[in-house]
Amino acid sequence: MKADLETPRIDRGLDDVYVKETKICFIDGEQGRLLYRGYDIRDLAEHSSFEETVFLLLQGRLPNRAELERTKSELAAARTLPPSVLKLFRSMPEHAAPMDVLRTAVSYLSGFDPERADSTRAANMRKAMRLVAQLATIVATYERSRKGQRVLRPDPKLGHAEDFLRMITGKRPSPERARMMDVALILYADHAINASTFGAIVAASTLADLHSTVVSAIAVLKGPLHGGAIEAALSAIEEIRRPEAAEEYVVNALRNKQKIFGFGHRVYKTYDPRALMLKEYARKLGDLQGDSTYFRIATAIEETVVRELASKRIYPNVDFYSGLVFHGLGIPSDLFTPVFAVARVSGWTAQVMEYWEDNRLLRPLDWYVGPKDLEYTPLDERA
Repeated sequence: MKADLETPRIDRGLDDVYVKETKICFIDGEQGRLLYRGYDIRDLAEHSSFEETVFLLLQGRLPNRAELERTKSELAAARTLPPSVLKLFRSMPEHAAPMDVLRTAVSYLSGFDPERADSTRAANMRKAMRLVAQLATIVATYERSRKGQRVLRPDPKLGHAEDFLRMITGKRPSPERARMMDVALILYADHAINASTFGAIVAASTLADLHSTVVSAIAVLKGPLHGGAIEAALSAIEEIRRPEAAEEYVVNALRNKQKIFGFGHRVYKTYDPRALMLKEYARKLGDLQGDSTYFRIATAIEETVVRELASKRIYPNVDFYSGLVFHGLGIPSDLFTPVFAVARVSGWTAQVMEYWEDNRLLRPLDWYVGPKDLEYTPLDERA
């Protein structure tokens, strides 16, 4: 584009554009810090639960014991889906992508929400809780249904992460594995104005209903440059097969200007703190399974990428090791991105409701560079 005094600055990717003030999530990309409502993600991962984190994101503070128990009960009660949802799954095209099914199911469920016509903050808060609860059951139910396995009903006696893993795999996980799932959901619960959250906010700015904003976010999350990177990162590890082959794979990929999924971040200029925690879980799962091959391949990839791209400060992001963790917990690879959504719906809804507090329709501009004086040619005179 020819630059002149009339040409505006165009921020491709909206790198330096702020769209709202927030009290929800803070990222320090230089120091590798991530805060939810002022609390360090490391502290939440060590001491909190997903249910507590949901309350924190939505309500703006940590719950007391009674509030936390009420939150657990509300989520547990809302995990059950209307019976017709299973019929919806069975009517979907064979081999439908789980993200497509999730998007369709959330849209479908909006018609069953008892407060679908109520747009007050109190009603939206209750809808948010139902969405957090239901997304987990949607993903687990579709997984069982598509494989012809018996669909498991939610167990209100279990925690959200534990029950989610049980409904997917068909067996109750050990306390250690349940805790890993719980922490993974915490780590994915929010991450400021990423692409999917921005998609939700764009929809919210039109005053679309809460379900529609989540449908928008799911659609954006599906892309391989966002949520789809988890599956792509594990696919590369599976393709390499041997730790000894990892260095050559990475060097060749970089030489051919191919993307190494799970590395680099628009915000972080050092290690993503979530990646460091998930890396340790990936190591533990390899030890539990008695086979650390995938983990050793992953660390070899990491060492090579960090060394080769040292000048660019490229490090693993959350998606690189999360695939190993989900795989080790028995989750199929095409469910990785839906699991991302199961966690992030808490952040999506919190961010949307915060935007509604001072809503303005998002209407950016584009700079026209095409012709302006073309003469219309009648149809019969065109070559």
